[in-house]
Amino acid sequence: MVCGRLVPDPRAHTVIVLLTRDLRVHDQMALTAACRDSHQVVPLFVHDPAIFNRSGGSPNRQKFLSESLTDLRHQLLQRGGQLFVREGDTTAQTMKVAAQTDAVAVFVSDDVSRFASERFRRLSRACSQQRLLLETFPGMTVVPAGQIAPAGRDHYKVFTPYWQKWRSIPWRACVVPPRQVRVPAGLTPGRIRPSVGFDDRQVSRRLPRGGETEARNRVRRWLRSGVDGYEGGHDDLAGDQTSRLSPYLHFGCASPTELAQRAAPLAGGEAFVRQLCWRDFHHQVTAAFPELPYRDYRPGRRRWRHDPDGLDAWRAGLTGIPVVDAGMRQLELEGWMHNRARLLVAAFLTRDLAIDWRFGAEHFMNWLVDADVANNSGNWQWVAGTGNDTRPNRRFNILRQAHRYDPQGEYVRRYVPELAEIPGRTAHEPWKLDGRVRRQLDYPPPIVDLPQPS
Repeated sequence: MVCGRLVPDPRAHTVIVLLTRDLRVHDQMALTAACRDSHQVVPLFVHDPAIFNRSGGSPNRQKFLSESLTDLRHQLLQRGGQLFVREGDTTAQTMKVAAQTDAVAVFVSDDVSRFASERFRRLSRACSQQRLLLETFPGMTVVPAGQIAPAGRDHYKVFTPYWQKWRSIPWRACVVPPRQVRVPAGLTPGRIRPSVGFDDRQVSRRLPRGGETEARNRVRRWLRSGVDGYEGGHDDLAGDQTSRLSPYLHFGCASPTELAQRAAPLAGGEAFVRQLCWRDFHHQVTAAFPELPYRDYRPGRRRWRHDPDGLDAWRAGLTGIPVVDAGMRQLELEGWMHNRARLLVAAFLTRDLAIDWRFGAEHFMNWLVDADVANNSGNWQWVAGTGNDTRPNRRFNILRQAHRYDPQGEYVRRYVPELAEIPGRTAHEPWKLDGRVRRQLDYPPPIVDLPQPS
């Protein structure tokens, strides 16, 4: 997409590459195009308080972001370039840098959230006023939002037909990283916000390290020795046979297109690529319905209860339902949660406690490193029955799922130390223990009676 008025040929001038959630040099289409087609490039990241005072202010994500920016600066320095960092309103800072460097164009990767769309509209107006070219590039998803749609509609509302269409079309080719990044002389690099200064209780103790270097190492290990067991093991809570690449996809430290292309031909690759398709699915829903984080996609399906005590117990991992508490404690400890545990804790909050999904989504945004607007809101609404699930009244038997996906209670004992000595399946239902033993546990009774597993 190209916006703005006619400008001189950018190949003889300077182009700003505005970085948002695309913090990499490999398969970075905006950066590669700018390095190929312009004389000089300004890779620019803006610490915008409009983001950091909202959901982007999560200490976990700020720490991960700081490490990712530091790594990106190193990658650009190795290519003779630099990462320029500014503080303030994104549009204002971009225009200021454009004036300082006599830039003729701004290149940016597309995005789908309401905030990103508004940012692009403001940037477009400013570029038009300053006679700058504004060009967008794909890169946040495998298939850009809006590229495929059913006849007569702007997006797919159901996943299966989207998946069938998504897998049938050719994906774009990945682009190689630039060998050289030529930047203007005399421009101050700017300071990356440090990853320290938070209360220790706000940052997960086992947070993964951010950055493209770490992402590419993890991708190599996953494709070499992890993806082949994904189809049969990705729901195994204790086995933890998932890629843990979602934080790197969220911040664009890993390219979803490159990952899909490399995984698809491998054993177990199709099941993994299907999850990348789910990610794209929620992005195209969000592009068409940007109110997804705030409003029910399908209104009128659910009625919610006011239960602050239940919500507090859920947040703290003290519901007395071991598999739920294990998931919530993993979230606080690691800034990440197993995909099956995410489904179970969300189902417990919205189905068993009947608490509004928005409270759960907000808590996830406060802790998850990978919590982007599209997937966090889309998945919460799917579980709650207000979103794209074709069976909005489906029931989740939490205990049955716990026994099925953590049959020996290993996942529970890993994250709920009060139950570390409870053997086997009993760890899922400590209330069945002998009364004397149960009284010795420093663990609460269930806050709600659950259906027993059949």
